[in-house]
Amino acid sequence: MTYTLPKPLSFEEFIEGYGDNTRYELIDGELRDMEPTGPHEAVAGSIAGRIYVEIFRSHLNWLIPKTCLIKPLAAEATALRPDVIVLDRDALSQEPLWEKEPVICNGNAIALVAEVVSTNWQDDYARKVEEYAFLNIPEYWIVDFRGLGGLQFIGNPKQPTLTICQLVNGVYQQQRYRLGEPISSYLFPDLQLKLDDLMPS
Repeated sequence: MTYTLPKPLSFEEFIEGYGDNTRYELIDGELRDMEPTGPHEAVAGSIAGRIYVEIFRSHLNWLIPKTCLIKPLAAEATALRPDVIVLDRDALSQEPLWEKEPVICNGNAIALVAEVVSTNWQDDYARKVEEYAFLNIPEYWIVDFRGLGGLQFIGNPKQPTLTICQLVNGVYQQQRYRLGEPISSYLFPDLQLKLDDLMPS
């Protein structure tokens, strides 16, 4: 859902008014309601849990913050709020805002982002694909557990789909996975996971 505001919000105004409210993000000055539901949050929690187990098992110096915003440096009035974000602890010292706000500006600190698709699926499949690639985020997961995305993104007939975008020469190579299919993650090669494991009960 998009709200029509009298004037576009700046990044600073968004942080002041909505920074602590995980329901909203800012795209080009427009406030976006991410419309989270119980099943949406359950899927996001399952993703974070599965990835954290791999981080721990692989002895990686990475973390998954409870809440985090991404402020692309090239975008003046944008603050993206991924459902799951994996950060490299070693790179956080280079983040100009991290000590005061859970905000990431430099893509070097981000290993992976995951978005759980809701009714504003266009942002996840189009805008964020471009933004995250521009930030050089190595891996981006689009978890469309309700099969909401457009036919060009999830195929016909529509069905639950997990798309893993792997960054290759600055462009995401996308691989779709359906229910029953084991996924393949470049960052977590030993991860044993199917979309079925993430579906809400």
